[in-house]
Amino acid sequence: MKLIITISIIISILTLSACGGSSNNRTDKQNTESAGLNVKLASGYIQRGQLEVAKNKLLKAIKLDDEYVPAYTTMAVLMDKIGEKEEAENYYLEALDIKPKNPELLNNYGTFLCQMDDASKLEDAVEQFRKALRNQFYATPQTAHANLGYCLMKNEKYHNYDESEKHLRMALKINPQMKTALLSMGELGIKSSRYLMARAYMQRYHTVSPATAQSLWLQIQAERALGDQQYFIKISRQLLDKFPESPEAKELMELSDK
Repeated sequence: MKLIITISIIISILTLSACGGSSNNRTDKQNTESAGLNVKLASGYIQRGQLEVAKNKLLKAIKLDDEYVPAYTTMAVLMDKIGEKEEAENYYLEALDIKPKNPELLNNYGTFLCQMDDASKLEDAVEQFRKALRNQFYATPQTAHANLGYCLMKNEKYHNYDESEKHLRMALKINPQMKTALLSMGELGIKSSRYLMARAYMQRYHTVSPATAQSLWLQIQAERALGDQQYFIKISRQLLDKFPESPEAKELMELSDK
């Protein structure tokens, strides 16, 4: 399962403070405004797949204002997108040098780290989410709660399911229809062999979101474990009909061959 941010990284990074250095003179203000325009243009180019153009816009933004955080975070997103993980991390760290306590930035950096399979990176990701949650002015703490809950569940070294569940439930307390948290609770139910819980959360998920290959596969596993053959067959047909080329459909077919 991929870690999903409920607010698009490319959009949310533009909400970070646009304040550059300490100078208030007109030239600095104009440079910051120009940097912001270049970042917005770069975000549009990234969404359209024009990555080289986007990179040039971001380099220009950084040259205009080397303390403009969104330029670094957007560049991190771009580097991650093209598989340059080390470069992406460097840009996140440069942004954090400028705004070390910004909760949105901490959450986004934690999300980046949590997507890696390195156990030390997962531990670092958990710390980033915790730092974000310590900020009492964080406008969307449910995002970091959901991401922290998922990251704790993902870390096979600890299997910290109790702590994971606590944070996922906190996210759902703030937003009961939060799709990523519902999906993670379903996965947690499968991982911890609580199949009734998995079923309940996937049913909730399917009331607020169209089914995905992942959500159907989680429910299929729950129904199979619970022995509901009729519902198992029904959901399995949905997966094969809607997502026949998905990895989940392949897993289902392999399961059927056993």
